[in-house]
Amino acid sequence: MAEKLLFNSGDFVVYPTHGVGKVLGIEKQEIGGHALKLFVISFEHERMTLRVPVNKATDSGLRKLSSKKVMEGALTTLKGRARVKRTMWSRRAQEYEAKINSGDPVSIAEVVRDLHRRADQPDQSFSERQIYEQALERLASEVAAVEKIDMEKAQLKLEKLLKAA
Repeated sequence: MAEKLLFNSGDFVVYPTHGVGKVLGIEKQEIGGHALKLFVISFEHERMTLRVPVNKATDSGLRKLSSKKVMEGALTTLKGRARVKRTMWSRRAQEYEAKINSGDPVSIAEVVRDLHRRADQPDQSFSERQIYEQALERLASEVAAVEKIDMEKAQLKLEKLLKAA
């Protein structure tokens, strides 16, 4: 009997530090004298292929796409009031990076919400803008995969929600 795998070829998955990828398949490799089964995952926007050992997939944070309900929660977060702590930027930047790399759509949405600037607000620093765009892209890629729309439509949807807030 074949073992039940968490993911199958063609599945969209989320890897915390890289966002949405597509499982291309499973391959066997011998590494250090041990036979390993690896999920082969392609991240199109990063032009990268990642191999994650099947037995370490859960520990690495690899997960299925969020449900529509979880995504709705993340999108609701975008409509909330920005919460910006009065701590030094370097500390906040670390917290934002940690939220983005958690892979949790609601945490990523918090970063997008907190760093979003309306036209009437002061400009962002270069690093604020970079973190904002990284979070926006990460959230949009999962929205796109969950709703089966392209990345551009997903980003427009997010920006519309942010403007309405």
